[in-house]
Amino acid sequence: MAIYHFSAKVISRANGSSAVASAAYRSASELHDDRLGRDHDFSNKAGVVHSEILLPESAPERLNDRATLWNEVEAGEKRKDAQLAREVEFSIPRELDQKEGIRLAREFVEKQFVERGMVADLNVHWDMGKDGQPKPHAHVMLSMREVRPEGFGQKVREWNSTQLLQDWREAWADHVNERLAELDIDARIDPRSYEAQGIELEPQHKIGPAASRMPDQGLEAERVEDHARIARENGEKIIANPTVALDAITRSQATFTRRDLAQFAFRHSDGKDQFDQVMSAVRTSRELVALGKDGRGEDRFTSREMIETEQRLERAGDRLADRSGHGLPAMEQSLRATAGSEGLKLGNQQEAALAHITGEKDIAIVVGYAGTGKSTMLGVARDEWERAGFQVRGAALSGIAAEGLEGGSGIASRTIASMEYQWEQGREQLSARDVLVIDEAGMIGTRQMERVLSEAERAGAKVVLVGDAEQLQAIEAGAAFRALAERHGAAEINEVRRQHEDWQKDATRALATGRTGEAVHAYEAHGMVHAAETREQAHSDLVDRWDAQRVADPDKTRIILTHTNAEVRDLNLAARDRLRDAGELGADVRVSADRGVREFATGDRIMFLKNERGLGVKNGTLGQVERVSPERMAVKLDDGRQVAFDLKDYAHVDHGYAATIHKSQGVTVDRAHVLATPGMDRHSAYVALSRHRDEVQLHYGHDDFADVSRLVRTLSRARAKDMTSDYPMFRDRDGKVRAFAERRGLSGEAKAVAERQPRRGMFDGLKLPQRTSAPTPAKEAPARAEQGQDRAFTRAVERASRSAEAVLQARVSGGPVLEHQKVALERAIEALDQIRPSASRDMASAMQRDPTLLREAAAGHSGPMVEAIRQEASVRADPNLRADRFVERWQQLSQDRDRLYRAGDITGREKAGREMAGMAKSLERDPQVESILRGRARELGLEIGMNRSRDMGRGDLGRQLTQDLGIGRDRGLSR
Repeated sequence: MAIYHFSAKVISRANGSSAVASAAYRSASELHDDRLGRDHDFSNKAGVVHSEILLPESAPERLNDRATLWNEVEAGEKRKDAQLAREVEFSIPRELDQKEGIRLAREFVEKQFVERGMVADLNVHWDMGKDGQPKPHAHVMLSMREVRPEGFGQKVREWNSTQLLQDWREAWADHVNERLAELDIDARIDPRSYEAQGIELEPQHKIGPAASRMPDQGLEAERVEDHARIARENGEKIIANPTVALDAITRSQATFTRRDLAQFAFRHSDGKDQFDQVMSAVRTSRELVALGKDGRGEDRFTSREMIETEQRLERAGDRLADRSGHGLPAMEQSLRATAGSEGLKLGNQQEAALAHITGEKDIAIVVGYAGTGKSTMLGVARDEWERAGFQVRGAALSGIAAEGLEGGSGIASRTIASMEYQWEQGREQLSARDVLVIDEAGMIGTRQMERVLSEAERAGAKVVLVGDAEQLQAIEAGAAFRALAERHGAAEINEVRRQHEDWQKDATRALATGRTGEAVHAYEAHGMVHAAETREQAHSDLVDRWDAQRVADPDKTRIILTHTNAEVRDLNLAARDRLRDAGELGADVRVSADRGVREFATGDRIMFLKNERGLGVKNGTLGQVERVSPERMAVKLDDGRQVAFDLKDYAHVDHGYAATIHKSQGVTVDRAHVLATPGMDRHSAYVALSRHRDEVQLHYGHDDFADVSRLVRTLSRARAKDMTSDYPMFRDRDGKVRAFAERRGLSGEAKAVAERQPRRGMFDGLKLPQRTSAPTPAKEAPARAEQGQDRAFTRAVERASRSAEAVLQARVSGGPVLEHQKVALERAIEALDQIRPSASRDMASAMQRDPTLLREAAAGHSGPMVEAIRQEASVRADPNLRADRFVERWQQLSQDRDRLYRAGDITGREKAGREMAGMAKSLERDPQVESILRGRARELGLEIGMNRSRDMGRGDLGRQLTQDLGIGRDRGLSR
């Protein structure tokens, strides 16, 4: 949990400050101040590891000298209260070494400040904290006037924008998180304020340890004192109530490590003594719960509140599952009646999902791969629910996803936040006649999911959750959708419909099942993966290809996608330049938009950035500018509607040629152009590479990824969020985990919380979806029941295959098998065996005989695996078939053993011999097969008489086979 700090202030004469003195202090150098006629000498200051001036292209070379630069700034300001420079200060993650930290800061400063036309004086400080740990941070002094070849000109007022500062804050978080991900460092920073995160602590600003030594120390001394006060008061709050710390830590992650806790405590304490007190208060809190070890062997912890939230979610889901009242028993007849109509073209999986969500239970879950036609199926369900007298409401986490749900299904939709706000105001309450459909449910955190399900349960409404746990993860803590799907079962749709080409559909299925490399290589083989020497060149290549396709096929829809807002901004401007060069834009009009000054023209693509019901737009809505002035804008939306608005009332707009991957979930276009950067992972890659119908072009630079294999490695990283119920404590039956917690003195509450857990954990007793059908004649019931069981078994096989494939992929990639992956496999196996006892054992045998069956079943081609399981079950039940298989395998191994001996491969021969010895030993456990094989001794290579064969007792054949191998005594198998 890296520390986030990013602040800005103005260095002003009104505060007694000097730009030259400030620059000397921050760079630990000696500078002469022409205005004051004296030297400022801070050359003895320790901790400054990097110092340089960064100039925009228009600046004269003389400004590379620090004394010249800041003396010119001072000379250009005549007022006694003049604003001399802006200082930006930000923390560098201590997880980075000095070289990486300097590189991180330098790239950010060049991108965000220098390219805007500012002169930047960058100084990186690597101070040491009282705990002996580094406290790296950067001070950046920035010019406030435009710079020309002859020197400084007018002040640039736009640089004072509050929104620009917020953009910088977000850009720094994106930049840091991307680099941490690139370096495989498991730490992230959050730019949101404590208030926005719901944390009851006061935010702090970052200060250098020697700031009070400055000659104009009045302001700096105040900041030092204020910083210490805030840290001390936050520490006091935590010591008095450790829950404050636990709530803050679990705001975005359900569980945390010792290191996460220590870093948080260090940030919110003043000095070693208080740090120790904060740590002790949290460690001994009754609210702290030890969960056991994660897949990397690290101890994991959570809060009682997080556990209780998951329990409330579990109870709400269970009550909804146990309740009925919204079923449509005539659904199958309706489907049969309309199967031939042009309006209804559902596939078998869509029909099964439709029957599932219109069934009796008041919670229904659909897990669908990207582009499988979920919205089409929901549109049919809406018609049926409304025909039955129910009101259907839609919701999603983001505005664009809500818009996509509404556009695809006809269900009136809004964001969950907006819906919850209306409930708080006592408006638009749910009722027993409501069906609430939530799309992209995998992005919803545990707390929000619990609130929504509990409200629906109280109101008597039905909830339908639709999503894919493999796509973008929840921003807040938890993986509620995955947990609910594993607990209550789900209808699954993996028949991809969005892409037109079969190989692209296969690629999407590969992305959905964690086989990212397979998908990337497929697109590479078809010429859709493009490498450039640098990311900057990859930018240019992407825009070239985007522009060429735009000109060739103007009627096709398209979007540019990348990971960070900063890259989106650059790509938007580059794309817009192409339209300007082609004469397709009108005259530019400067607009004061919410994110700063922007230039818009007639013909521009535009994106709305804030939900506004009055306009009928949502965050992510796209359109084309029809008219624009500095005060007003008219836009034709992509859905055909036209809106006009005053910019003083609504200014949340930006160019819409490019978007972040996060904003694109739920979007469908004909063509997508993706810029890959190191911050991406398996989940963002899945979303980015599945938005298209026709094709996707993936671009990357060699400065980010040395080759395709490195690209694949980055895009294959799993960062699935966890639940507290993923960890061993909740499956602990003999107290070992509680003993582990008590030995470390970390959770006196662990035992009490565990005792309060229901006997069934979040993943116990997985319930598979049951297709609800109309009453049938008695003679049809057995056949229908058998068909339903076959469908349930097929789904269970596919679920178990996907879980097993995910575990195997993790092992092959060298990464840890995540705890929830282990739990998911365990529960999938249990569900399989509930339908057909010993099916998992038969499945394992089938996989051993033909490993390719697993991948096919995981991708939805489960027929061969189901047939192989049936054959294994037959072999297991029939000793004659087991004997046939024994003879076949024995003869094969015998031939291999002889061949390896002749080839001089002694190791291989011994390996085959050991497997044969194991087979011989197994006959002691299968007397039926041994009895049959006595009559087939010659087929096994035993030269014994018939009388000896008949006289063999139980186990004698196995011993004879072992002795014949000549390894019985060595293997300890003879008696």
